[in-house]
Amino acid sequence: MIDKTAIIDPSAHIAKGVHIGPYSVIGPSVEIGEDTWIGPHVVIQGPTRIGRHNKIFQFSSIGEVPQDLKFQGETTFLEIGDRNVIREFCTLNRGTAQDKSVTRIGNDNLLMAYVHIAHDCQVGNHTIFANNASLAGHVIVEDYVTLGGFSCVFQFCKLGMHSFITAHSRIVKDIPPYVKIAGYCAKPFGLNTVGLQRRGFTNAAMTQLKRAYKIIYRNGLTTAQAIQELEKLGSEEVQAFIQFIGSSHVGIIR
Repeated sequence: MIDKTAIIDPSAHIAKGVHIGPYSVIGPSVEIGEDTWIGPHVVIQGPTRIGRHNKIFQFSSIGEVPQDLKFQGETTFLEIGDRNVIREFCTLNRGTAQDKSVTRIGNDNLLMAYVHIAHDCQVGNHTIFANNASLAGHVIVEDYVTLGGFSCVFQFCKLGMHSFITAHSRIVKDIPPYVKIAGYCAKPFGLNTVGLQRRGFTNAAMTQLKRAYKIIYRNGLTTAQAIQELEKLGSEEVQAFIQFIGSSHVGIIR
């Protein structure tokens, strides 16, 4: 299961059923879970922990030091969950001591070719990153987020669950849950209706979310006023809107 040309550091922990392709390099302090497939010419540096049943394709760089001038060789980490697909030429960097010292990728994510996830990012579950989507440092991506090709997200932004970012979008503020975003100077363009329907949101829930979207984006209200109006709707889905907006540090896209 491990090609004879692969280079494996003695301190790396390789679980049973792991496949490692030709000329891949597994560095010190790397842990790879059961039945994970590593293609040819992949470089994985530690400290990095990779879970079970992942697929990492050729020429990806996993767990390399962060691209941050403040980094001075501190011990920082990359953690990857289970059942992720990481395609060609992806770059996933470790964290920095200035944050929580760890970059995290959850479960069941698809990272297409040339995706970059910078230091200290926190990515949830069931996300899709299309080709060349990039996160700058300290970005939070919640569950079921989709990023289109060549989209880029500035430092410290947060992408709410079930949001959809179209191709070539530039994100400089937080994106509330369920919202669709488009444009180089990204703006909201309604709800992620197709994605929500595919994930089984009921008609009643969709109706409440449409009301919430209008309150936030079409009634000319301040953020504080919008939150007061949202609280009157009272649904679980709208509550996620309220919590997200109320906790935003950089402000939401308006």
